[in-house]
Amino acid sequence: MWDAALYKSQHAFVFEYGNDLLSWLAPQAGESILDVGCGTGELTAQIATTGAAVIGIDKSADMIESAQAHYPNIQFAVADIVTANLQQQFDAIFSNATLHWVMEKEQAAAQMRRHLKPGGRLVLEMGGLHNVKSITDTLQKVMAERGLNYQPFWYFPSAGRYATILEHQGFRVNRVHYFDRETPLADTENGIVQWLEMFGKQFFGTLPEAEKLSIMHTVQDRLRNTNFRDGKWYADYKRLRVSAERI
Repeated sequence: MWDAALYKSQHAFVFEYGNDLLSWLAPQAGESILDVGCGTGELTAQIATTGAAVIGIDKSADMIESAQAHYPNIQFAVADIVTANLQQQFDAIFSNATLHWVMEKEQAAAQMRRHLKPGGRLVLEMGGLHNVKSITDTLQKVMAERGLNYQPFWYFPSAGRYATILEHQGFRVNRVHYFDRETPLADTENGIVQWLEMFGKQFFGTLPEAEKLSIMHTVQDRLRNTNFRDGKWYADYKRLRVSAERI
């Protein structure tokens, strides 16, 4: 379950960096736009200021509750893009930092196309190939040393692989950008621990809290030489940004 308060207090960079992605979307007054994986609604609200009619969806009820509380004049709904049936087609779909959580990537792409008008555009950013590799590689080693099974649950594709998925589902890919974006973490003392607490809970399953904390702190300690400098912790983000349209 997502912790909306922790997300906004310690990991606001997720939606703050997304502001730049809005320039790719270029929303216009009167357009209908779907924000897939809207989180706590900050970027949905930015889209709404242009005069576009925007709907934000997210799988997390906690995130949607927070979004509705902060932006009561915007429509939000708890929904999963893989199974959503919104009974509406949109001029554009926007998605920031969400689709790498969706392992059913072909089905998600097909659903996004189905929810777009012919010629409608898709603008997204997600984790790309080798995203946070230093963190996940170290976590995998620490868990193996303790006899625990490391099971990845993110999908970080190359630019070519994801473009191919979209093309197979009926999109024309117009623009792709894969880039490094090393990201400072808000907690200067336990940035890696807090990052794993926010985004990596699924790695730990039903492990006792003390063992989970021990693993996270061990990972952080081993990353100190590479991911901590000038008093800050950094995550080695690799981002994939795509602009496409429904054929």
